[in-house]
Formats: sequence, C-alpha cells, structure tokens
Amino acid sequence: MRIVEVKPYDEQWVSNFDKESHKLHGVFGSEIIEVHHIGSTSVNGLQAKPIIDVMPVVRDINRIDKFNTAMLAIGYEPKGENGIAERRYFQKGGDNRTHHVHIYEWGNSEIERHLAFRDYLRVHSDVALEYGSLKEKLSQRFPYDIESYINGKEQLALEINRKVMAWYS
Repeated sequence: MRIVEVKPYDEQWVSNFDKESHKLHGVFGSEIIEVHHIGSTSVNGLQAKPIIDVMPVVRDINRIDKFNTAMLAIGYEPKGENGIAERRYFQKGGDNRTHHVHIYEWGNSEIERHLAFRDYLRVHSDVALEYGSLKEKLSQRFPYDIESYINGKEQLALEINRKVMAWYS
C-alpha cells in the first residue's frame, strides 16, 4: 500500500536529482537536450512528498519508447503517456516511489508550464509555504488515500497556476 508522506525540505533532493539526471543522460545520450528538476522537491524550503520529479527535454518524443528496456534496467517502470498526450512517463520505486520522470519533446507547452510553476514558488516563498502547509495537513488527514490528497490540493494548485500564468507572461 502506498503511504502519502510529506516531509520537510531536504537538501539531499538536489543531489538525488543530479545523480538521476546523470543516469538519464547515460540512457538517452544525445536524445536529451536538457534535464530539469521540477515538482515540489525542486523548490528550496517547500515541504514535499520525497519523490524527485525529473523532466528531460528530448529531440523526438517518438523515439523514447525504444529506451524502455534500458529504463527498466535502472529501476524505472515505463508508463507510456500515462494520461498526458505527447509525454513519456516513468516511475521508480513501486509503492515507495523515489523518482518520476516526465519526458517532453522540445517545444511542448507543458515544459514551460512546469518550469513557470516551479520558478513562481521559488520566488514567492509565502505561496510555497501555504502550499507546503496544505500538503502536510492533507497527508496527515489522508495517509492511505492518494486520490483524496490530490483532490484536496487541487483548488489551491489551480489558484497558484492562475497567478503563475499572470506572473510569467
């Protein structure tokens, strides 16, 4: 069973990202243009589920499925698009997830959306604090119910996204 656990910010998250980024460069080689640390673990001081979100940007999304066996070899479960068109998604760690990899092709608008959200929270520590606090409360209220945890933070995430879009443009 998967437990919803939110922890205080951990400096190790940055080095965990760096190690994983290096592994992904080893798997995908010249397919990768750049790799970004996204999600809550990429925002200094933000409470988060201790799962590192990695976003490689690649030249051709349609070539990524050829690397599924290599990704399995380094512990990742390929999930295909997993509900988001033009993305390739991989999970590491089963029910005790440690990493999510979200791969997009250069030019996909999702890249900018993820980076804008991350950068907004990095600049607006008050909003990051509010978001982290809500996630902590939800994880205590729904420790075995990931759906209720996600639904509980959806409204605030949408509000933040509206602010992000105005701020970013």
